[in-house]
Amino acid sequence: MKSLRTWLIPLLILIMFSSTVGQVGAASPRDITIYLDGVSLSSDAAPYIKPKENVTMVPLRVISEGLGATIDWSQATKSVTIIKDENTILLRTGNKTAQVNGSPVSLDVSVENIKGRTMVPLRFVSEQLGLNVDWNQILKTITLTSKDSVVEPPEFEHPDTTPPVTVEPPITEGRQDELRGAWVSTVFNLDWPSSGSYGKMEVQKNEYIKLLDELQGMGMNAVFVQVRPSADAIYPSNLVPWTSFLTGTAGKDPGYDPLQFLIEETHRRGMEFHAWFNPFRASTGSDTSKLPANHVAKEHPEWIVKFGSTLYINPGIPEARQSIINVIMEVVQRYDIDGVHLDDYFYPTGETTSSKFNDDSTYKTYNYMQFTNKGDWRRDNINSFVRDLGQSIEAVKPAISYGISPFGVWRNKATDITGSDSKAGITAYDNYYADVRTWIQNGWIDYVAPQLYWSLSRNEVRYDILADWWANEVKGTNVKLFIGHAPYKLGTKEIGWNSASEIINQLKYNEGIPEIKGSIFFSAKELQKNPLGLIPLLQSYYGS
Repeated sequence: MKSLRTWLIPLLILIMFSSTVGQVGAASPRDITIYLDGVSLSSDAAPYIKPKENVTMVPLRVISEGLGATIDWSQATKSVTIIKDENTILLRTGNKTAQVNGSPVSLDVSVENIKGRTMVPLRFVSEQLGLNVDWNQILKTITLTSKDSVVEPPEFEHPDTTPPVTVEPPITEGRQDELRGAWVSTVFNLDWPSSGSYGKMEVQKNEYIKLLDELQGMGMNAVFVQVRPSADAIYPSNLVPWTSFLTGTAGKDPGYDPLQFLIEETHRRGMEFHAWFNPFRASTGSDTSKLPANHVAKEHPEWIVKFGSTLYINPGIPEARQSIINVIMEVVQRYDIDGVHLDDYFYPTGETTSSKFNDDSTYKTYNYMQFTNKGDWRRDNINSFVRDLGQSIEAVKPAISYGISPFGVWRNKATDITGSDSKAGITAYDNYYADVRTWIQNGWIDYVAPQLYWSLSRNEVRYDILADWWANEVKGTNVKLFIGHAPYKLGTKEIGWNSASEIINQLKYNEGIPEIKGSIFFSAKELQKNPLGLIPLLQSYYGS
């Protein structure tokens, strides 16, 4: 979610940038935290520093979705054109001279391709697009601020030379019947399996066994495993190709059925297995040359919309929506899963007046309800998908839990008086076109798991205010409320994340809200890292 976020979730959510720095060595990608106008940004691929030139490199997707720029990659010339507002930047692989609005500008580092991802220098691109860029070597943070920003940047604390002290809460057993889950991302090998395990069945199995053992030891009783990273599968499918994140090659059989193994190992421990699907992302890159023949981008190119460097299945085409439902139902019918889980990747965010998700012709062709507002039409498309998928699951296996993890803010109160008292830069309703309220009120889903990836002290998007708002939304319905938490933010300098007690305090706050039936953490690997000593606190809280 990232927000895969990804970090997903939330997330998820999903953005990283680059900078020129002084006296910087080869930093670990995970050390770098990036903010845009005060909001922590994350991505599904880590930034890295070129140590010789002291330049941080980020994937093109960051520039497109994070800054709302239009991205055009030319495979023939190995060049990328970045357009935003009045600015046009042309970068060529291996060429240390860029063209900015037609004029040559020298570069310290050129565009480069790493593991199939096109990486660009952050500071150069950001400054040419009108952003201020500040690097803090001690905190390993990059702060980007736009000229028209209305959100105050985070109030960074000046760190001591010693790590923050974590205050342990009193031992409690929490709610014994609550769901305690962790998201397991397979996209870009974020959580499982590791890229070093490509083609090694036993290594992948042992990695998952170790992951489960550790999660259960923390008190988790459920996993939400990404079985469809992007129009592909981690299982043998008759409808979509094998994902590349098992072998390094899209369409290649790993020699076993990973999904069957994952389910069996999970159930062996008495834990729930929820199959997590990314519904509309067709490909994380725009180059289709290496995609298998049975990939949707090749079988139905008319269904595909390119936005930034990512390919999407157009939600406005009824046949395309049904094809995704068919893929999900293949898993429902063939595997002993406990739930079907969707993340918040519906329509992509980051549209601007000059960079649009190109569905104008689809809007004209499939606007059966004659919506005069494209936003309403898009929301109706997602509503139809959510409803139809739920009805399909109910007809085959009604005991399966079906839920969605939307972005943590439905709408801001300033836009809609019934929205939350928040000041989020994007919202589920207006930017993802996810009308979650309608899903809840009609009972189309069994649970909702909003990605509340903010702290109890972040005023613009305060955890407790948002938790209360979501609880009120499900009150009086049969829809359960799970909360998506962000252990991946622990240790970053976003407000409120300097102690692992932040997560425990959020869990304790949940105790006072009867509508909240459990928590899901993003992500499994972040929990394994034991950020700021979180593991013993979870063990104490959950009585593990």
